[in-house]
Amino acid sequence: MVERAKVETEGWGARLLSCQDEDGQWAGGAFLPAGFDQHEWKERGQPWTATTFSLSQLREFGLDPACTCARRTVKLIGANARWEEGGQPYWEGEVEECINGRTVADGAYFGIDVSSIVDRLAGERLDDGGWNCERINGSVRSSFASTINVLEGLLEYERTTGGTHRSREARRTGEEFLLTRNLFRRLGTGEPADERFLRLLHPNRWRYDIMRALDYFRSSAILTGIDPDPRLGEAIDHLRSRRLQDGTWPLDGSPAGRVWFEVDDGQGKPSRWVTLRAMRVLRWWDA
Repeated sequence: MVERAKVETEGWGARLLSCQDEDGQWAGGAFLPAGFDQHEWKERGQPWTATTFSLSQLREFGLDPACTCARRTVKLIGANARWEEGGQPYWEGEVEECINGRTVADGAYFGIDVSSIVDRLAGERLDDGGWNCERINGSVRSSFASTINVLEGLLEYERTTGGTHRSREARRTGEEFLLTRNLFRRLGTGEPADERFLRLLHPNRWRYDIMRALDYFRSSAILTGIDPDPRLGEAIDHLRSRRLQDGTWPLDGSPAGRVWFEVDDGQGKPSRWVTLRAMRVLRWWDA
């Protein structure tokens, strides 16, 4: 608790909080910065400075949800932030499963009642057990990225509230979607669904990689008291193989686009965040 209390006043946490707008948002928008131009996305990549990504990063940093700053922030966001897609109040959620999964994770962590979004997500599962943000455009096959975003939200909701029968069942089927694919393989051919899933990213934002999935399953197993699933073994072996001689793990990349500041030293160099996640995953697995 002593270390967590420092997030508000020291280091990256304090630096990110200093970028906050007076109305509680970041960069004047919920998902996109105010005045955003689509040409920026095409030329530089998706910007990551708006409220949703800043709030998720504070959660990752470990900002104490009970501190005065956190309570003030989520209250102001509830009063002032609206989703660009349809003008919905922030804590009522957007329409995309990926966005809503992260909104549930942030809301549950910071003490907001996000039960209505959770119930909606549980009802948006596809027949294969997971989720896909392209469902509204006709997709019937789940996405690795959409599924991990929703799973992380449901797990945080369960951690803070106990969850509901419906949310726990949704989490079970979403986990099974990833496990039957060994976290990165196509179900039909056994080939990697995307070679980028094997790259170690930070911060992930909405993107998927096996490290993110392994860290999720670690957290899930600790919460529920179950043993590690053996189907994680192949991803664990790959993670071990990426360890550098000095005992650290490298950063393979970060999503391109505008940020408030960098938290790693660059692609190919040892990463504090990737190393932390790798070490805690292997400590859990080996125990």
